[in-house]
Amino acid sequence: MQVGIPKELKNQEERVGATPDGVASLVNSGNKVLVEDGAGIGSGYTNQQYIDAGASIESVEDVWKSEMIIKVKEPIASEYKYFREDQIIYTYLHLAANKPLTEALLKSKTTGVAYETMVGENGGLPLLFPMSEIAGRMAVQVGAHFLEEPHGGKGLLLSGVPGTRKGKVTIIGGGTVGVNAAKIAIGMGADVTLLDINVDKLVEIENIFDGKIKTEMSNEQNIANCVKESDLVVGAVLIPGASTPKLVTEEMIASMEPGSVVVDIPIDQGGLFETSTHATTHEDPVYVSHGVVHYTVANIPGAVPKTGTQALSSQTIPYAVEIADKGIVNASINKTIRTGVNTYQGKLTEQAVADSLGMEYTQLSNAL
Repeated sequence: MQVGIPKELKNQEERVGATPDGVASLVNSGNKVLVEDGAGIGSGYTNQQYIDAGASIESVEDVWKSEMIIKVKEPIASEYKYFREDQIIYTYLHLAANKPLTEALLKSKTTGVAYETMVGENGGLPLLFPMSEIAGRMAVQVGAHFLEEPHGGKGLLLSGVPGTRKGKVTIIGGGTVGVNAAKIAIGMGADVTLLDINVDKLVEIENIFDGKIKTEMSNEQNIANCVKESDLVVGAVLIPGASTPKLVTEEMIASMEPGSVVVDIPIDQGGLFETSTHATTHEDPVYVSHGVVHYTVANIPGAVPKTGTQALSSQTIPYAVEIADKGIVNASINKTIRTGVNTYQGKLTEQAVADSLGMEYTQLSNAL
C-alpha cells in the first residue's frame, strides 16, 4: 500500500505522523511511503533521515494521493479536498465535536480511523494513552505559568514557601490524564484534590500517591466546592468518541477568585467547562471569562513535538503496518483496529460520535 505522511497544518502543530523508525517499519513490510517535504523538521527529523528509512520526499499533493494517510491531528478544512473513497485517514479525529469534518468524511466515503476510539485488549485506549500522559503533565506546568501575574494570573506560586499557603489544585477525572496531572502537581508541592465517579479508582489513586493527595467523589456539590476554593482546575474527563459532559458550570467559574486558572484538556471533545467557548492555540493560548484565565489549547502535546512524536509513533505504527498490509476490511478483524473505524463508505460507524452529533449510526459489520 502507498502510505502518505503530510505536514501538520494545525496552528503550531509540529508533531508528525511517523518517526523515521516508523517509516522503516512500513517500508520493511513492503509498503511505499511518501513524506511531505519538511514534515518532520519540527520534531527534529530531516528529509534525509526519512530518505534513509526508505521514504521518498514529495509535495503535499502527491502525498495526499496515497491510499493511507497517517497524521497526528484531525484534517482541517483546506485538506478536505484531498479526501476520496479509496483512502484511509489514520489520525486523531475527535469527530464528536466536529460535524463539518464528519460530513466531509461521509460525503467523500473516506475511511476514518481514529486513534482516540481504539480500544486495546485490556479495555484501555492504547493510542490515546501516550498523549494523555503528556497532556496531563503539561496541564499543571502551563497552569502554574499562567498563575504568574505577568501572564494574567493571581501571582501565586503553587508550592508556596514557608509561612505562605500552597496553591490549591483540583483535578476532575482520575484516568491517565488526571493521574499524570496529579503527579506533577504533587511534585510541585501543591495542595491537590482529585475527583472521580469511581470509588475504586479513588482508592487506587490514594494508594499510588501514599496519602499525598485528597480524593472526593465527583458530584455537582463537591465539584462546586472544590472549584470555588481552587487556584488551578484541570479538566481531565474523556468519554471515548463522545462529547465531554459540562461538569463545571458558568456559576462555578464565577465563584473562583480573579486570576485563577482552568485548563480544559478535553476541549477537542467539546470541553468540560461551560465557559470553554472555543479551542485556543499555542500562539494565543488563553482568554479570560469571569476573571478566570482559561487555557483551552486543543493540541497541548504539540508544544513538545519531539517527545510527542516519539511517544505517539511507537504506539500507532504497529497498527498502521497491519492496516497497510491487510487493507481495512481484513485488518478490522483486529478488535483494536475495528474500534477505531469511525467512518466507512459514507457510513458513520462510531455510535458515540453519532449520538453526540445526532446523526445516523451504522454498525461497522453491516457497513463492511
